[in-house]
Amino acid sequence: MSAEAADREAATSSRPCTPPQTSWFEFLLEEALLETHLKKPCPDPAPVQLIVQFLEQASKPSVNEQNQVQPPPDNKRNRILKLLALKVAAHLKWDLDVLEKSLSVPVLNMLLNELLCISKVPPGTKHVDVDLSSLPPTTAMAILLYNRWAIRTIVQSSFPVKQVKPGPPQLSVMNQIQQEKELTENILKVLKEQAADSILVLEAALKLNKDLYVHTIRTLDLLAMEPGMVNGETESSTAGLKISTEEIQCQVCYDLGAIYFQQGSTNAVVYENAKEKFFRTKELISKIGSSSLHCTIDEKRLAGYCQACGVLTSSSNSTSQQSTPYSQIHCCMRCGNYQELVKIFLEDNITLSLPVQFRQSVLRELFQKAQQGNDALDEICFRICTCNTVCDVMQGRAIGIQFNQLFLKPNKEKIDFLLEVCSRSINLEHASESLKRKMAAFLKNMCLSLEDLQLVFMISSHELFITLLKDDERKLLIDQMRKRSPRINLCTKPVTSFYDIPASASVNIGQLEHQLILSVDPWRIRQILIELHGMTSERQFWTISNKWEVPNVYGSVILGIKDNLTRDLVYILMAKGLHCSAIKDFVHAKQLFAACLELVTEFSPKLRQVMLNEMLLLDIYTHEAGAGVSGERPPPDLISRVRGYLEMRVPDIPLRQVVAEECVAFMLNWRENEYLTMQVPLLLVQTNPYVKLGQLLAATCKELPGPKESRRTAKDLWEVVVQICSVSNQHKRGNDGRVSLIKQRESTLGIMYRNELLSFIKKLREDIVNDIAAEHISIWPSTIPNLQSVDFEAVAVTVKELVSYALTINSNNHFWLIIQADIYFATNQYSAALHYYLQAGAVCSDFFNKMVPPDVYTDQVIKRMIKCCSLLNCHTQVAILCQFLREIDYKTAFKALQEQNSHDAMDSYYDYIWDVTILEYLTYLHHKRGETDKRQIAIKAIGQTELNASNPEEVLQLAAQRRKKKFLQAMAKLYF
Repeated sequence: MSAEAADREAATSSRPCTPPQTSWFEFLLEEALLETHLKKPCPDPAPVQLIVQFLEQASKPSVNEQNQVQPPPDNKRNRILKLLALKVAAHLKWDLDVLEKSLSVPVLNMLLNELLCISKVPPGTKHVDVDLSSLPPTTAMAILLYNRWAIRTIVQSSFPVKQVKPGPPQLSVMNQIQQEKELTENILKVLKEQAADSILVLEAALKLNKDLYVHTIRTLDLLAMEPGMVNGETESSTAGLKISTEEIQCQVCYDLGAIYFQQGSTNAVVYENAKEKFFRTKELISKIGSSSLHCTIDEKRLAGYCQACGVLTSSSNSTSQQSTPYSQIHCCMRCGNYQELVKIFLEDNITLSLPVQFRQSVLRELFQKAQQGNDALDEICFRICTCNTVCDVMQGRAIGIQFNQLFLKPNKEKIDFLLEVCSRSINLEHASESLKRKMAAFLKNMCLSLEDLQLVFMISSHELFITLLKDDERKLLIDQMRKRSPRINLCTKPVTSFYDIPASASVNIGQLEHQLILSVDPWRIRQILIELHGMTSERQFWTISNKWEVPNVYGSVILGIKDNLTRDLVYILMAKGLHCSAIKDFVHAKQLFAACLELVTEFSPKLRQVMLNEMLLLDIYTHEAGAGVSGERPPPDLISRVRGYLEMRVPDIPLRQVVAEECVAFMLNWRENEYLTMQVPLLLVQTNPYVKLGQLLAATCKELPGPKESRRTAKDLWEVVVQICSVSNQHKRGNDGRVSLIKQRESTLGIMYRNELLSFIKKLREDIVNDIAAEHISIWPSTIPNLQSVDFEAVAVTVKELVSYALTINSNNHFWLIIQADIYFATNQYSAALHYYLQAGAVCSDFFNKMVPPDVYTDQVIKRMIKCCSLLNCHTQVAILCQFLREIDYKTAFKALQEQNSHDAMDSYYDYIWDVTILEYLTYLHHKRGETDKRQIAIKAIGQTELNASNPEEVLQLAAQRRKKKFLQAMAKLYF
């Protein structure tokens, strides 16, 4: 043992725990140490790790005196290191399964090339030109090992590989990974170019009728000795490990079958060669036994290969192959017998012998054929997709998007087939409770997703549905269907594929950027970014889409992250999460935020708190759009988190205004008035304007139902709102030296700006808005002390927006309608004003079939309606409305009737006049003008018996009410 190793051993001797790991250089210093180490039950480092360490040290480049990098020198040290690596591989009996699993392609390529070199294979020699039968056994075996590995590597590279989840990105690690990736691609390129030669070498090996030998530690030691010290044991002797002819042929046949099978995708004839080799492998395994030490074949994979070859090739003994579902399905696809195909899938829903991947691949192939113009396959696609979906439901998997797309337009036939599949896929007598619950949940969701009640009845009246769902569950389902809102089906348009474009660096980057823009899977986004950063370090990928927007308050923190990959990932995850939240895709938003939270937790407490705040806001949105719509209270945990946010006092945390708004609105909407009025900390009220406004609103609403309406909290709320709508006066000295007074429109006198007040009020629910409606006008102060500071234009704008918002929530509140009409009246929009005045009367009188309450149509309202009609030149309407006043305004009525240029129906309205004085004036006016026809209409109206002044007061009132009703209904038809 070296002095350094002895020192280390002494230093650690006081710790009787795990013995120290043996360093690679110790094996250089002591020859016998390697064999001793490898004989240990669990050697540390493991054999494959030693191979990597030995070859890594042997291939390290050197630097000369001119500081130039030179290739690794061919000195004794490096030769011994390579020999040690070969010895470790010999200890593993050159098992390619073990070596390929643990060693990368570049390392294994270097190892096998060293084996060729030590086995006296001249470098640069084409293996296909060498006669294996004339070579020493160990040399021939080395050539076979290399070419077997080459073929296996080509086959393995054609399989999709699941990416390993990367750790925290580090530049040095990423550079090393990128270098290894490029080296692997270069080696694969060479191996593929030489694939035909490797196949010929292995085919030639099948003709060998002699046993071969593979190098052991002993033979490698002999080769390393000087020629005179071999003691008569030569390369052609039997000093190595014997591999029988059958074992060699078995391994070679399997590897040749795999490469032929892979080539069959481009040349179907080659499948015959693959089939021949695989079936020959099965024969040899049965001959030598599956417990052979030197022949390790994955028999399950071999069986799969044989089954696939039997399906893909036309065989004379096809009857034996037809017994498997795979071959039956392939035969149906080839012959176009799709009804039989559906039958096989239905039967498999009970046996569940087909893997889900195979089921999906058959469906994809049918979709491709249907898209190529075979319309008859649309129904088959639906049936196969239905079978797959029911199978997924029973096995607890998510329902695929294909089923939802095919079920966009359901009909009776589709429902019938769906119910048939469900009934045939479950045996109610032997099915578990879990399986029954899954099927019941699927049928319930189908009912909720259907708009056509007839189709819903088909499911709900089916025997399977009645058996699986209890009576109370069916009743609950009916209630849910009554409450549900109309559903909008959105079908995602398929995205054009870019994978057929010739690969180049710029195209690859463009493809990945395109995928990055479309993807909402956080792990896929992370993989794409790692690939992009591996291709180029010059781009800032968070800028590739102008739709990715992050609030400025967060942007400065995120863009301050030093690592480019982490900065891009955090920015994109947050931007996509905010976008999904904005479009109400809360599921994907939660996934994106969760991934971002996991990422930033590792390095930034500030961003961690930011993500927790955003996830709280997302949970509020999710509840308000989901369970909150039906009035279900939020869970206590959510209310507790909202309180925690409002009371949070973490310094230097960037906060979005909308989070505070939503939290306070959330507490108001769910009647957490007790907390807002009594429990909220005083400091929070003083520092957070939304909490202060929420507290005032909660206190005002809380005291409204009392026997005496309190004016104290209402006065406080009034003063806050007045201050928000006030302007600040600033003194400014002009160029001439005089001082001028400037009014600041968006002043900071109030606790918040007017637009913030409007934004907050619009987040309140219907019951809160109704609580602060205009009918509670008595609680507000009657005077404003500092009237000149109030910006009445700002008040007008604020009232307009608030009333418009309130009417979207409750369009039948006559007080709000009157205010909306007053706004239009004040802004000279007289037709719109009349529309809302009439609507206010209509909603509280059953469209004027009842008397309009006098507190709705006050004299002030009637006078405004009169002015609107007058300015619209509807003078006859003016005269009729003058009758609605408590004291009839004859002066205005007569003046209006004198106008000859009237834009209303004039004499057609005479039937709506019940005041005899006005009718007598009309008779006189028409007689004076010589308008005989109109005079006769007026005389006819005045001659009606119910208008006789001698009638009882009740009769006269009834006549007036009937004419009011008809007139207002006629006006409503005109202005609605």
